[in-house]
Amino acid sequence: MESSAAPRRLVLWRHGRTAWNAEDRFQGHTDVDLDDVGRDQAARAAAVLAALRPASITSSDLSRARDTAAALSAVTGVPVDLDARLRETYGGTWQGRTLTEIRAVDAKAYDQWRYASHVDIPAGGGETRSALAARVVPAALDAVGAAPPGATVVVVTHGGSVRAAIGTLLALPMDNWSAIAGLANCCWSVLEERPASPYAPAGWRLLEHNAGTLPQPVMGDEQ
Repeated sequence: MESSAAPRRLVLWRHGRTAWNAEDRFQGHTDVDLDDVGRDQAARAAAVLAALRPASITSSDLSRARDTAAALSAVTGVPVDLDARLRETYGGTWQGRTLTEIRAVDAKAYDQWRYASHVDIPAGGGETRSALAARVVPAALDAVGAAPPGATVVVVTHGGSVRAAIGTLLALPMDNWSAIAGLANCCWSVLEERPASPYAPAGWRLLEHNAGTLPQPVMGDEQ
């Protein structure tokens, strides 16, 4: 990316609540609809995000993300592009089970998957975090790459997908991904392109995380 070009921004937006979220049930690739709370969250968040005037909206093809994206499309007129690469972690045998049910039969594997970032094990025999990142990050970068300089791109996806994307785009070792707090339903993170300089290569910086408001100017010593 050229330093003379206006930086683009990437908004990673988690879908609204589903009944399975409320039940602490592993969703993965299971197609679960938004519940009434989730639909209300999507509408309220869309009204805020519309102020960013997104150049594009790209969404996971699962209905909970797709319907969240549709709320933003409705108020901006920007069409939604669907990309199955943005789906949540495929959870294998854990999908459809509550956390209590999973830990009753697979506690060690679950705890390793959730808490031991240095152990890249598949969730329920399904997908590893590295495999998740390998499909989610290219999808997000494809959306950014299709946008003009200075544009804001909204990618609507899932909690695990956002963490994998942020960790990868910030060039964090996977061991450190657990330091990235999870997104609440219908909250978002904002990243901005960072041009190359004599002191650092081109990359990304995190402007906002787990936000429900728009980025504010940073004043003072850290500006």
